[in-house]
Parts: sequence; structure tokens; C-alpha cells
Amino acid sequence: MIIGGASVLPTSSAFAQSVEQGGIDKLMDKNGNFIQAPLPYANNFLEPCMDEETLYLHHTFHHGGAVKGANKDLQMINKAMEEGNYDLVEHWTAKLSYHFSSHVLHSIFWTNLTNKKNDPKGTLLKYVEKSFGTLDKLKSLLGKVSKSVESSGWGILAYQPFTDQLIVLGCADHQKLTQWGCIPLLVIDVWEHAYYLTYRNRRAEFVECVMDIINWDNVAHRLDIALKIR
Repeated sequence: MIIGGASVLPTSSAFAQSVEQGGIDKLMDKNGNFIQAPLPYANNFLEPCMDEETLYLHHTFHHGGAVKGANKDLQMINKAMEEGNYDLVEHWTAKLSYHFSSHVLHSIFWTNLTNKKNDPKGTLLKYVEKSFGTLDKLKSLLGKVSKSVESSGWGILAYQPFTDQLIVLGCADHQKLTQWGCIPLLVIDVWEHAYYLTYRNRRAEFVECVMDIINWDNVAHRLDIALKIR
């Protein structure tokens, strides 16, 4: 029996659909194995905000390690089910929640970034103004939440279908303190491995730099997809 990524969330889930549509995030192959897409740019593309070595290590070993972990978790869940040893299923499903969430968020993160400053426009800008008043207020809130995540985690801008608004969330680790039913559009990785070689313990400085290289066109594309499947 193969358990795919779609089984982690209901197949009708807006989030489950959003991460696979529009060519944005190809998370699995046709055989149900998690796969990691290559970076959409060279390792030095985001300098000086993110140095080449950090980007290589982050993508190859941290994101790549999550993909390998998620595939092992699936294999162990299948093995436990085949053997009828459901005591182990609880352990491996918890592991899968951690690794798969890391895979999803990292996959979004890489495409959310560019090497030039740009601003939201069109439908995205309308939702920003509807939800936060101004872009500056959104940036202030997302920046504060990202800087304030306790220990390791993410700052997230998401679309909430049942309110038809954008919201800002803080996420501990990769999967804790999030909300069901929200579709991530923009994520900021604030695990130390994302910035430590350049910024040491200066997370706030890293977050400020990331806020200046957000690919708002990618965020807008993700919102367009979310609005179509809500």
C-alpha cells in the first residue's frame, strides 16, 4: 500500500490542492515518493541577503533531509500497517507530520524569493489592503511575527478561505501552532540554519533583508490558485 502526500491531508482540502496545482510545487512523483525540486536559481542568486554557501547547505541538506525523512516515514508506516503493528504508526505519523510540513514550507520558500525589490499589485494588493490596510502594515506584522517565533519556525502569510482574507501566522518548528484551512502564500524561514553563517544570532536583520527580496509575483500566483479552488 502506498500512502501519498494527499493522504496527509484530505484530498478535497484547498491546501492539498494548492500545493500541487499551477506548476508551483511538485512534491511527489507518480509513484507516490516525495521529491525535491532544484532551486529555481543559482546558489549565489540571492546574495548578499543569502550567501551562496548557506543557500547550498539549506537546500541540499536541510530541505533535502526533510524529503528523505518523509520518504522513510512513509515506508515505515506502510511496513507497520502490513505487519499489523499499529503501536509504531503513531510514532511514524508524527515524524511524517514534521518532515512533510518542512518539505511543503521549504518548497514555497524558495519560489517566494527573488534578487530584486518589487511590490504586490492587482488582486494581491487588493487583498493586502482589505486584510491589513496597507502593505507597510502587513510587512510590519509579518516581520514582527517572524522575528518573534520562539526557537525555530516560520512566519507565514496565508489565505483563509472561510473569511476570504489574508492572515499572518507564526509556526513553531514546521507544523506547530498553525491553523487548519489556511493556504500558505508566503513563508519566511527563521530556523538558524537559514541565516547563521552570515547573520549569526541576528535573526531580525535576516528577516528585514528577506522582506526586501520577496517575489510578490509568486505570492500573487499562489493567491490566484487559492481563489480558484476555495
